[in-house]
Amino acid sequence: MKIAISGKGGVGKSTLAAAFAMLMARQDQNVLAVDADPDANLAAALGIPPEKQKDIIPISRQVELIEERTGAKVRQYGQIFKLNPKVSDIADNYAFVHKGVALLVLGSVEQGGSGCACPENVLIRALVTDMILYKDEALVMDMEAGVEHLGRATARGVDTMIVVIEPGQRAIDCAKKVVRMSNEIGLKDIQFVANKVSGPRDEQFIRNAFPAHELLGMIPYSEEIRRSDRNGLSVLDGLSKEMVGRFQSILDQLKTAHQF
Repeated sequence: MKIAISGKGGVGKSTLAAAFAMLMARQDQNVLAVDADPDANLAAALGIPPEKQKDIIPISRQVELIEERTGAKVRQYGQIFKLNPKVSDIADNYAFVHKGVALLVLGSVEQGGSGCACPENVLIRALVTDMILYKDEALVMDMEAGVEHLGRATARGVDTMIVVIEPGQRAIDCAKKVVRMSNEIGLKDIQFVANKVSGPRDEQFIRNAFPAHELLGMIPYSEEIRRSDRNGLSVLDGLSKEMVGRFQSILDQLKTAHQF
C-alpha cells in the first residue's frame, strides 16, 4: 500500500503517518516512511531519540550523493546534469531503521525554489518516483501542505491521498486546496481523517465542510498523544487500547478498500 498524507501544518499529519507505519511494522510488513515535509517531525513521532535524530541527514543535504548521482555541483547553476539519476539503492542505503520502520527524510531545497531544475530537486523527484512506482515496501509519505513531491507520473502509483483536517477554518481551506491540487495531477482517491475532535460540534463543523465526502475516521483530541510527544515517546507509546484501535480501524478500512 502506498499512502500520501497531507494537510495544514500542525493538524497531525506526522501523528497519523507514524501510527500507520508502526502498525504496519507490527504486522511484519516492510515499511518505508518518508518525511517529505520541510518541517520534518516524523522521526520524533516514530519515537526516535533526539540524540539519534541528529544522525539522520536529509537527502537534500547529502551533497556527495547528489553530485555523484547527477554529475553536477550543488548550488552552481547553468550546469548540464543527469535528469534521470540512479536512485534505486538510496532508500535501502540511506534510511534510518527504527523498530521495523525505515525512515527516509527528504529535506527541502533551499535555493531556487522548490520547483527548481537543480540537482537536489531532480534527485529527490527521481527518488520519490522510484519509491512510489517500483518499491515493494508499504510506503507512508508525510507530505507538506500540498502535493509538491508528486507529479502526474507518480500519482498513479499512490493508492490514496489522506487529507488530515481539524475543526478550524484554516485547516478546511488548506484541505480544499490539497483536493484541488490532487485532482489536477490525476490523484482521484482522496480520503479525509479528522483529528483533534473535541465533540459533536467539532464533528458537525467538519462534516458540513465536506458534505459530499465520507470521513475515513475521527481521532479525538487526546492528552495521551500530547503526553507521548512531551515525553519523547512514539505516537503509539502510552496510548490506551481504545486510542490505538482508532488508528488501526482507519488503517483496516484503507486495506479493505484497496484489497490489501
